[in-house]
Amino acid sequence: MSKNKKILTGLILGAAALMIMMFSSMPSAGSKEITISDIVDNRDQYKGDYIMTQGLLNKDSVQWDADKIELEFSIYDENDVTLPVFHKGIKPDNFSDDVIVIVEGFVNEEGVFEAEKVQTKCPSKYEGEDMENYDVETHQELLND
Repeated sequence: MSKNKKILTGLILGAAALMIMMFSSMPSAGSKEITISDIVDNRDQYKGDYIMTQGLLNKDSVQWDADKIELEFSIYDENDVTLPVFHKGIKPDNFSDDVIVIVEGFVNEEGVFEAEKVQTKCPSKYEGEDMENYDVETHQELLND
């Protein structure tokens, strides 16, 4: 093996090792998905852990301070257990009723979830229409035009 190939191989291996170390040390790489009920019932157990949870947005709880870029809201699960959330960052565009909110972060001493990452998804947006109302003739007309 020539000297240049050895140097190139060493650089590639070093870069690969550095990338692996960076991605494995990122907080989200070690996040655990926990239910809202479990977080509320056992918040002391998750103190200091980077965790992820999701729930439905309580639209009435949203408090957005654009000057400070701070967002406060609460999410709830199927058991109607509510989790207050604080996020220092921008408010997602589609913050409305029937939105599922996914948060990643830490639970503080007061039981407030301090989110480092907030994402939304709207399940109704991706669901198909009711097949009982499907009109085959109209569909065929649209395809033939």
